[in-house]
Amino acid sequence: MSLDEVYKRNLEHRTHRAGWLRAAVLGANDGLVSTAALMIGVAAAGKQDFLITAGVAGITAGAMSMAVGEYISVRSQNDVEESDRNIEIAHLAADPEGELQELQQIYINRGLTPALALQVALEMHRKDPLEAHLRDELGQHPSTRARPVQAAIASAISFTLGGLIPFAGAFAPTLGTKAWSIVIFTLAGLVITGLVSARTAGSKLLSPTLRVLIGGTLGMAITAGIGKIAHISGL
Repeated sequence: MSLDEVYKRNLEHRTHRAGWLRAAVLGANDGLVSTAALMIGVAAAGKQDFLITAGVAGITAGAMSMAVGEYISVRSQNDVEESDRNIEIAHLAADPEGELQELQQIYINRGLTPALALQVALEMHRKDPLEAHLRDELGQHPSTRARPVQAAIASAISFTLGGLIPFAGAFAPTLGTKAWSIVIFTLAGLVITGLVSARTAGSKLLSPTLRVLIGGTLGMAITAGIGKIAHISGL
């Protein structure tokens, strides 16, 4: 197999999706559960007139909150990585020999002989010592670098799409209350979210889907219970 074919095969790896996939799955799941929980809680409290308003407000506020929160948290991760980068630059400037020995020891720990590890470390230091230490000492790599804007956009869009599913349930014909339609739509959305996330991540379908479904169901059940208690107590 040629090297070009090996590189093409490596495109099957999904590490490069980790940043936006985490934000997208979190956003979709949060959009489904929080919007459904809010609307079910309002319905359980007997406030049917405010159901649609609550849904619109919940989706809008949630999407904005997710985008801002995701950006700030991922940006903080970037700040940590940049701080480590500056520290490593200072270490290389102050003690290049010590940093060379450190890199040699890293390669020894990975299974190379001391002589070969020293040869590799020397070559790495000749080419780009900072890149070598960021990658092999600190685990920083361009494919896994935090991308705050990408994460913020992914979480906001996925939250909105997730929130629209239970919101649509409020308009669906139902034999019972609107709350049941919202629950049915949300459960279907949770299953779809679990399947899509598992497929995108390349993992087995059952476990991630059940995890999303069970967590979302618990959230809706707790909120519905609190709303019912509020309605009974006259709050």
